[in-house]
Amino acid sequence: MLPQKNIKLANVIEFVLLFLFLSVDFNCGFHSREKVQINFWTMGAEAEHVQKLTKEFEELNPNISVKVQAIPWTAAHEKLITAYASGTTPDIVQMGNTWIPEFVALNSLEKLNSYVKDSKVISDTNYFNGIWKSNFIGDDLYGVPWYVDTRVLFYRTDILKRAGYSSPPKTWEELYDVCKRIKKLNNNKAKYSIFIPTNEWAPFIILGLQSGAKLLKDNNSMGDFSNPDYKTAFKFLIKFFKENLAPVDITEVSNLYQAFSSGFFAMYITGPWNVEEFKRRLPDSLRYSWMTAPLPALDGHHYPGLSLAGGSSLSIFKTSEHKKEDWKLVEYLSRRESQIEFYHLSTDLPAVMSAWEDPALKRDKYLTAFYEQLQNVIPMPQVPEWEQIVSSKVQQYAEYAARGKETPDEALRLLDKDVNKILEKRRWMLSNGTKKNSK
Repeated sequence: MLPQKNIKLANVIEFVLLFLFLSVDFNCGFHSREKVQINFWTMGAEAEHVQKLTKEFEELNPNISVKVQAIPWTAAHEKLITAYASGTTPDIVQMGNTWIPEFVALNSLEKLNSYVKDSKVISDTNYFNGIWKSNFIGDDLYGVPWYVDTRVLFYRTDILKRAGYSSPPKTWEELYDVCKRIKKLNNNKAKYSIFIPTNEWAPFIILGLQSGAKLLKDNNSMGDFSNPDYKTAFKFLIKFFKENLAPVDITEVSNLYQAFSSGFFAMYITGPWNVEEFKRRLPDSLRYSWMTAPLPALDGHHYPGLSLAGGSSLSIFKTSEHKKEDWKLVEYLSRRESQIEFYHLSTDLPAVMSAWEDPALKRDKYLTAFYEQLQNVIPMPQVPEWEQIVSSKVQQYAEYAARGKETPDEALRLLDKDVNKILEKRRWMLSNGTKKNSK
């Protein structure tokens, strides 16, 4: 029998051990229940809509919380650059396809090849080929398509019918022909056939791609707009301005929807955001008098013609400490069900092809052209400077040529000169890299 003193000591020791055990167990349990917070930056209205989806994601994954931050598109690029410079980037970001090369050049985005390889949700076969490719730099994937857009032809069916076309033009030749016919119908200079705004670069790039132009050369380090292929497309478009088939002065179209309604112009190349706008803004009397169609091609053998691979993707920043949880959210937003629900919330077109089987999408006759066109889209040159090239220089010289300030040949020569200046740093980096590799 132990002495009373030893029994008391044993009891004290037992109590201390029990307290320590319970404390450790409680703390471990507490930490295991701590939520991982994912910071997710989205642009524009997408932030409001996606929060309705992230709530369900959090219910399915109680150990993860998602903080969605909305950023206006106008400030998004600058905010992301500032976040990179200050080391405060989010975990996941909605990334415009044309921004990916810039952030890859900054070495800030996570490569996603291995994630996709092990995924049961995401596969390249789920997506439109051109859209999927737009997220690659070389052999590496840096984004998963979230929603898509491209450009198609919006047109007045009644005006084209009066001009002798029961279906939309399928070739450049038909496009030019129907424009001349519409101009004859108008019989004056107060109306036009097609609207090609010189402050929108897309048509000037799209037709260049259709004619086989590469736009840049020498490993995307030099402009190639004086190339005969691009010159063919550029001169074709400028012809519409010279022959008064398209308004040169965009101020003549103060209200796009009113101008389309009044027949001020009968055709316009634009994107999916305008489907709902046209439905809402056009009068009921025109409900059955407009339609969308895939873009005309250079010739009848390649219809529909190429268009742009646009939209937004989901990218993960390298600095994220929760990449496993980040990928779970990317997979969740890439499910067919999530894609359909997001379309119903936002009207953004699904990136996942199977989501297009949703009855609401299939019923909308204006979206058929987009689905067809998305089968034939192509990524832009994957260089960080591309947005600067098209938004400033291509637009600038397209306007000069349209107004007759420069001949098309001279405008393209000057365009290449300016593009070469913009790409000067890229040439230096490529040259420096080549030297290092040769050592």
